[in-house]
Amino acid sequence: MNTLTFTMSLSFVLSTALATLNFWLAQMTPDSEKLSPYECGFDPLGSARLPFSIRFFLVAILFLLFDLEIALLLPLPWAIQLQSPLTTLTWTTTIISLLTLGLIYEWTQGGLEWAE
Repeated sequence: MNTLTFTMSLSFVLSTALATLNFWLAQMTPDSEKLSPYECGFDPLGSARLPFSIRFFLVAILFLLFDLEIALLLPLPWAIQLQSPLTTLTWTTTIISLLTLGLIYEWTQGGLEWAE
């Protein structure tokens, strides 16, 4: 049996099995716990549509931004061993300077303040 025939038959069998399972599972009716907004084992105490402070999102985005930029510095120990360590030092200084300037800007704009 060559590879093409095996691949085609395997994909047909898997597609048929997935389609059959999809139609079979779609006919099952979910119970009341599955239809509830929370699936953590207890009934919700309040509304799920409470207003959420935008400050939490802002701090989360800032954390992701600075965390991803710090990840640029992870290869630094290997980059120091290159032919020109002065280039590595220059790029490292540039990245750390940009991070520091970004932090200062966010601090002066009040992006890190919890109270308004």
